[in-house]
Amino acid sequence: MTRALLIVDVQNDFTEGGALAVAGGDAVARGISALLREHAGDYAVIIASRDWHDPTGDNGGHFSATPDYVDSWPVHCVAGTRGADYDPLLDTVAVTHHVRKGQGRPAYSLFEGVTEAGETAGGILSAAGVITADVVGIATDHCVRASANDAIAHGVHVRILTDLVAGVGAESSAAALAELAHAGAELVSSDVAPAAPSDGAA
Repeated sequence: MTRALLIVDVQNDFTEGGALAVAGGDAVARGISALLREHAGDYAVIIASRDWHDPTGDNGGHFSATPDYVDSWPVHCVAGTRGADYDPLLDTVAVTHHVRKGQGRPAYSLFEGVTEAGETAGGILSAAGVITADVVGIATDHCVRASANDAIAHGVHVRILTDLVAGVGAESSAAALAELAHAGAELVSSDVAPAAPSDGAA
């Protein structure tokens, strides 16, 4: 089975000490690195996304001095700044493709990003023949939710590794996971990764 790992926005501004810090972000970075140490070779494709917002302007209304934390946010993940860098606890050596999103406009899904070569996540997955993807990262109730929904829409069977995601709010994160499960995603722990039931796992 051709499998991908999608790593969503594990960046300094979203982990402890960042402009939009999510509790547990550093633990997610550590956990993903541990997963990659054990299982990187089991994934045909490993795509990591980053918010990469323009330093000038409001990025299509995404930045606001009076944010509502739904459609508008404080300044974060500005291109070329430390806040936009991957969390140093995330080991990116095994990442096969890096995508940047939100360049001048709002963007939540990893599928809205492009690589430096102009490739999209959808194109990368299709070219590799990926039929299932494990999704991890930040934030459960925003960019993880959007990325997983887009992966499902792309025809990929999605598993959310629930111990390797962190959300902004407990209730909104639970609602996001429930929505994704209803859409067909599996909610599993990383201790079963990368095995899947069709691979003979219990």
